[in-house]
Amino acid sequence: MTASTAAQPYRVLVCDDQPDVLHAIQLLLKGQGYEAVTVDSPRALLREARSERFDLILADLNYTRDTTSGEEGLDLLAELESQGNNTPVIVMTAWGSIDLAVEAMRRGACDFVQKPWDNQHVLAAIRKQVDSERRRQSELEIAATVQQQLFPRAMHELGTVDYAGQCVPAQCVGGDYYDFLDLGDKSLGFVLADVSGKGVPAALLMANLQACFRTQAAAGVRRPAELLNAVHKQFYRCSGSDRFVTLFFGSYDDRTRRMRYANCGHCAPLLLRASGEVIKLEPTAIMLGAFEEWNCGEDEVSLDAGDTLLLYSDGVTEAVNSAGDYFGDDRLVRVLRNSSATAARDLVGEVVKTVAAFSGPFRTDDITVVAIRGVCGLLRPGLISRFRRGYADFFALVDERGNLHHQTSLGLRGLGYV
Repeated sequence: MTASTAAQPYRVLVCDDQPDVLHAIQLLLKGQGYEAVTVDSPRALLREARSERFDLILADLNYTRDTTSGEEGLDLLAELESQGNNTPVIVMTAWGSIDLAVEAMRRGACDFVQKPWDNQHVLAAIRKQVDSERRRQSELEIAATVQQQLFPRAMHELGTVDYAGQCVPAQCVGGDYYDFLDLGDKSLGFVLADVSGKGVPAALLMANLQACFRTQAAAGVRRPAELLNAVHKQFYRCSGSDRFVTLFFGSYDDRTRRMRYANCGHCAPLLLRASGEVIKLEPTAIMLGAFEEWNCGEDEVSLDAGDTLLLYSDGVTEAVNSAGDYFGDDRLVRVLRNSSATAARDLVGEVVKTVAAFSGPFRTDDITVVAIRGVCGLLRPGLISRFRRGYADFFALVDERGNLHHQTSLGLRGLGYV
């Protein structure tokens, strides 16, 4: 485990409806140098588990005075699992039985403590689970670093579009994937994919999917249907029948401003025209990898100066807030329409920040966004940056290249500058 993780005191979330029990456990843990956060109801436990990070959860199975079945605690375990909890849980009860302990373990508990408890037994159980959890977290942190290296870092300069992407996993690692593939002959492939599942299994399949795409791109395959059929065959052979991918792939030609694309059961990307019209690029094929026999359709769209194409994963529109409301398509369209960002990178950051603020601690899915903005062919991203630093530098650079001032003015209007 990392040095910083090892130096931090154990953080334990304790839940019991009896104040004397909470006080006794808090004193026991404090004596070992552990940090204990106490709550007195399942609802409070769920709220704390969503908003803060703990090494362990220690929870009673019974909360209603006249209830001895443990059903409340078993339901709590199910709710923890449904909200994506990965923290180990030790359950305790004064009304225990072998059957109840087995059922609790089946629903996700890692250990079972009988009340009244033995202090040394409780401490040994906590140390065992927390040490294991910290080793797991350390390994996941390493995996997360490796996965981030799989996302594109070097950008391929194009003359007619500005583009950027970002992925924010819900856990340390995730199954979302985006990429920018050099297809040669002034063409670039844009990929945004969402592998079924979460965590490490999804991350491994994501790495496999990336390898499939990059292999086909290196072979010079540019047409979406041809490339995706090859990717599908490779992915299907390497994954189980219960695994699949939804994805969008577009092959953009910098010379013609045209994009041939395939949408394989993925969220429909939003194309905001300079005129204000919004077009959804609906699916042209079913999800990839689920069935051995698979066919892929294509479509085509133009990206003119002032147009913006937004690709995103379902973690954006299906983000949920504390009231249970979904972020939804309408909110995303409003963000896209109302954004004052002039660079693709800034628009991506704005969408990610807005969704994260909306869902807060309730986020359970990866957020991945790619933005592609049509620019005037005379205006490379570097020139736009120079323009922001001052008119004089920008127009001096344009003059040195021999471009006419009225052409530059037309290009700026296409980008929304007055």
